[in-house]
Amino acid sequence: METQDVFLTDDGRRHASSQLEMLRTVKRAEVARYLHEAKESGDVIDNAAYEDAKNEQARLEGRIQELEMLLAQAKPITRERAGEVSLGSIVHLSTSDDREYHYSIVGAFEANPSQGRISNESPVGRALLGHKVGDMIIVSTPGGVREYTILEIN
Repeated sequence: METQDVFLTDDGRRHASSQLEMLRTVKRAEVARYLHEAKESGDVIDNAAYEDAKNEQARLEGRIQELEMLLAQAKPITRERAGEVSLGSIVHLSTSDDREYHYSIVGAFEANPSQGRISNESPVGRALLGHKVGDMIIVSTPGGVREYTILEIN
């Protein structure tokens, strides 16, 4: 099975690293304390608190492992070609109904559409890649077919 490349900006890498550090130190200690308290409260066989603590510990360790793999495998986002939309580009778009949008093209981990950060794997992000100022693209999105014109690329 082929794995898809994962990309991170410098800010995204810092955010993932700080989240990982917090989970390894603060959250692990909290879960260990919760697990210990649940175990001390009596029989572990029918102890719902103990089961919850074990489940939380498994979820936490899974998230730590995800972040470790992300940071180990992630490639830095570097602008490929000036004048062409690529990972790391900030794109100013207009629609046929005179609405304007500014999107930063980022990797999936950093995507947050409400903040204007769209993934290179999203329909709009994927359609924009490789295009230049003045290009019109037509994208099929969950909200319907959209038409965008690229006004500016930074």
